[in-house]
Amino acid sequence: MKLTELDPTLAPETILGRDDLVFVDVRRDPFRVYGLYDYKNEPRFIRIPKEIGDATNDGVKGLNYHTAGGRVRFATDSPVIAIRCKMNGQCYFPHMALSGTSGFDLYQHTDDGRDNYIATFMPTYEKKHGYESLQYTDGGMHTYTIHFPLYNDCVALEIGIQKDAEIDWGAEYLPIKPIVYYGSSITQGGCASRPGMAYQNVISALRNIDHINLGFSGSARGEDIIAEYMAGLDMSIFVMDYDHNAPTPEHLLATHEKLYRTIRAKHPDTPIIMVTKPDARVNEYEINRRNIVFETYRHAVAEGDKNVSFIDGFTFFDPEYHDICTVDGCHPNDAGFMGMARVIGREIDRILRKTNW
Repeated sequence: MKLTELDPTLAPETILGRDDLVFVDVRRDPFRVYGLYDYKNEPRFIRIPKEIGDATNDGVKGLNYHTAGGRVRFATDSPVIAIRCKMNGQCYFPHMALSGTSGFDLYQHTDDGRDNYIATFMPTYEKKHGYESLQYTDGGMHTYTIHFPLYNDCVALEIGIQKDAEIDWGAEYLPIKPIVYYGSSITQGGCASRPGMAYQNVISALRNIDHINLGFSGSARGEDIIAEYMAGLDMSIFVMDYDHNAPTPEHLLATHEKLYRTIRAKHPDTPIIMVTKPDARVNEYEINRRNIVFETYRHAVAEGDKNVSFIDGFTFFDPEYHDICTVDGCHPNDAGFMGMARVIGREIDRILRKTNW
């Protein structure tokens, strides 16, 4: 359809010196937004219901509005694609690029069923409450996926395309329920250089599978309220990746197996992947935490659970290059996230083959 067919009242706006673009709110058809909760009705983009986030802990209460894992898909033949976003502010971290905390990544869907990276809509330091950005395409009719920021409160997003271009529904993800990831700042995407480099987004782009990112930096502690909420989600696979946010090994011991059992009670056959934290500094403390997670896995297997997996986070980084895979000995850089995507992606592939998805 033409934009004028979508809404004849829309008028061209000016961006970066152009007067031939028309902007449409991504909450409207034919856009589809993935990874965010009730996006057509919530006044701000959010990952879980407000009442759940507010009741979990103060960190989740705020980070719930960070759009990690959010994506919008659509199809167009416009030779240019622009964004106009509104934010309540920008996150500035000493160890993470602004393009990762506040940027949007543009991907093009290919005939072989994967998304390929095109460009990043770069934020600016001067405009803290939103910005406009534009990228060029080849002008053919394609499905595009735009990844939302990993660490930012995005209130509104509009997509701009050339006013005489076609716009339509984009390709859908494979008919598989979303993969749900629960975990720490690493799960949220810290410290990827851009949104598409978070390991879940890499896995999704290569396999055309939807997902929900419930990584909450410093705040994933396995509380009962969020465990019960996640157990109510419709999912294909559940990835437990919250090892390092449990404040102590004792807290991890008290919550990890309990969280597993909460999910399993509602999802008796859903594959569950238990993951321990990647670490460039292996020591007794980290090994102790790893062993707590492994004990949950061991108990599950001993009880006959055939749909549970364990991934040792110490295996994510190539031993020869383990010291260059993080920004601070803890949070992965892009090399570290690629290691996570390879290892976790292989296990997801094994599960998909086993279940004939």
